[in-house]
Amino acid sequence: MTTLIVRDERPEDLASVRSVNEKAFGQKDEADLVDRLRHEHFVLASLVAEREKQIVGHILFTRMWIQTPGPPVSAVALAPVAVLPDQQRQGIGAELIRYGLNWLHQKGETIVIVLGSPNYYPRFGFSAEKARHLVSPFPPEAFMALELKTGALDGMAGRVKYPDSFGI
Repeated sequence: MTTLIVRDERPEDLASVRSVNEKAFGQKDEADLVDRLRHEHFVLASLVAEREKQIVGHILFTRMWIQTPGPPVSAVALAPVAVLPDQQRQGIGAELIRYGLNWLHQKGETIVIVLGSPNYYPRFGFSAEKARHLVSPFPPEAFMALELKTGALDGMAGRVKYPDSFGI
C-alpha cells in the first residue's frame, strides 16, 4: 500500500475536493456545502488525504457556536468527511479525523461537534452523552461532542448554532 499524506487543502485541489465529496456521497449537497462554507469564510481547516498524488479523501472543520444564557461559546463542526468509494474502509477517513482533531487541539480549540454514526465516531472520543445538554434538531444518538480540553462542556447547556450555510 502506498503512503497516505494528509495535508492542508491548496487552491489547486478545489476541483478534486469537490469530486471526492460528490462521489463519496453520491450527490452534490455536501460538495455545495463545502463551497458555501469556504465562500462565507467559516472554514477553520480543510484537509485532504493524498495517495500517489491523487486526492482520495477530504475533511472540513468549520466554526460554530453554542448559544448559552451568557455569551456564545465557540465550537467546531466536523462535516463533512469524505473518501472516494473505492478507497473506503482503508483507514483514510480515520486518519483525516485524527489529524484534524490534533490540529484543532494544537490551535487551542476546545469543543468539536459531529452528526454521524454512533458506531463510528465514538472511537475518536465523540460521545452523545457529552452532547446531551446541547439542543439540536438531530437524533440524540447521532449528535455527538468531543472535548479537546477536559471539562470544556462541564455545566454547559444551550442551543447549537451552525453557520447559515448548513441550512439548519
